[in-house]
Amino acid sequence: MSQPATSPSSSDVASGRKVAFLGPLGTFTEQALKGQADLAVCTLLPLPTMPDVLDAVRDRAVDLGFVAIENAIEGTVNVTLDALLFDHSLMIQREVVLDIEHCLMAVPGTTLADVKQVFSIPVATAQCHGYLRRVVPHADLRAANSTAEAARMLAERGEPGLAAVAPRAAAELYGLDILAADIADHPGNQTRFVVVARSGVPAPTGHDKTSLLVFQRANEAGSLLSILQEFAARRINLTNLLSRPAKTGLGDYCFFVEAEGHIADEVLADALRDLHAKQGNVKFLGSYPAAGASAESARAHADAAWTAADDWVRALRDQIVDG
Repeated sequence: MSQPATSPSSSDVASGRKVAFLGPLGTFTEQALKGQADLAVCTLLPLPTMPDVLDAVRDRAVDLGFVAIENAIEGTVNVTLDALLFDHSLMIQREVVLDIEHCLMAVPGTTLADVKQVFSIPVATAQCHGYLRRVVPHADLRAANSTAEAARMLAERGEPGLAAVAPRAAAELYGLDILAADIADHPGNQTRFVVVARSGVPAPTGHDKTSLLVFQRANEAGSLLSILQEFAARRINLTNLLSRPAKTGLGDYCFFVEAEGHIADEVLADALRDLHAKQGNVKFLGSYPAAGASAESARAHADAAWTAADDWVRALRDQIVDG
């Protein structure tokens, strides 16, 4: 289920904030967004693609963007991640996790035997690829900008040979029949979304996550190990580690890192300080409230250990005699 929504404050309502998300109405993105009480009361702007959402934040057309970044079955949503890493300087404000139920739907009167084409966003059809091969093996898979866009297109065309992989809410919204429900190839299908803004780091909550992009100083043996050691030495747990092409040449890679903790935590700040000094190019993508169960006890222990070590070093330095 989605992360528990925060309560709307009078300042949120009065501010008239605008939030862009992947449209049209009926997407999983809209469903996850409306599960956040403080965001649901804002002016919501559906846009055709995820890059459009991020561009709208950059161009000040909206205050916040709401985009998918990871799926439990298909992994990273690369179009979102690469845009955040290389094309924009936006800050993640929070993450939201939503349970996903993909449904196969069509105009009323359509049967599974009628289906000749299946439309959806490619990441959705990939999550249901095994089911579609078994049940509609001769159907062509066609790309749409979003799951709900596929459903809306079916309703507009009204052809019985077409189907869409989309949320249950889209079938209700666009008057379609659900031919099969919960068709993902693996159980526990969830998608993680992030809220992005032009600037700002939310205050620490005690259950936070920090996202970074780290470029290697040189493509040499042990370069990844040197990055990981900064976290391991401080007992900082990494929740995600991905290599991405650095967009500078074949064989050049950088690393997307997500770590437990907040930039306000001394132990994490110390790790980032050393990374910046040793690796040279580190892009900070934000420290923000994490979804799901917390690991506060482990983080508190690491913070306490770092503080004790810092106090020890400070006491030693206090003994230095002026020459």
